[in-house]
Amino acid sequence: MKEANSKMIYVSLVEDDEEIRNSIPILINSKDGFKCISTFADCETALKELPKDPPDVVLMDISLPGMNGIEGVKRLREKLPDVDVIMLTVHKDDELIFESLCAGACGYLMKNTSPEKLLDSIKDVYEGGAPMSTNIARRIVTSFRATPSEELTYRERDVLVQLCKGQSYKMIAETLFISEETIHFHIKNIYKKLQVHSKSEAVAKAIKQKLV
Repeated sequence: MKEANSKMIYVSLVEDDEEIRNSIPILINSKDGFKCISTFADCETALKELPKDPPDVVLMDISLPGMNGIEGVKRLREKLPDVDVIMLTVHKDDELIFESLCAGACGYLMKNTSPEKLLDSIKDVYEGGAPMSTNIARRIVTSFRATPSEELTYRERDVLVQLCKGQSYKMIAETLFISEETIHFHIKNIYKKLQVHSKSEAVAKAIKQKLV
């Protein structure tokens, strides 16, 4: 359960592997500022129970008994649009990455992610970032370079690539040495050109159609 007036980041886990389902909460609860408030072995139970006590962040497996995690994310976002979801999986398939982001996931991590990186990613997504495992981010960026876009400007491509590395607006501004106001301007243009309405949709469309 949540604590009143707490600055905790509340996390829930949907994972069918019992060992992982037991170990991740121990990791999360060992760190100040984090608390795992619920775990579920399948999406059906999670979708029923999560609205009763919504977390800030959900860690979601893809391969689950019954409903898979991608469909679970889609339905969860319909019920709880303000909850951020990070896929935590063993799958590196580009299509699954794309489908997860299209469904509404804000991040994509491998299950061999280090404990420190996992906690940093939870905090990152809570603060507006889009965390990706290094190898996943590399796959995304590589796919971008395959087909240059005639629609996006060079600077817009730079911004979109940074988005897909999981960078927040502030981090992108620092990396590209431009103001956050300018970043927002470029993001607005990117959304308009790609006909999307969020970071995850922009990243997903770029992966699918290789727009950058």
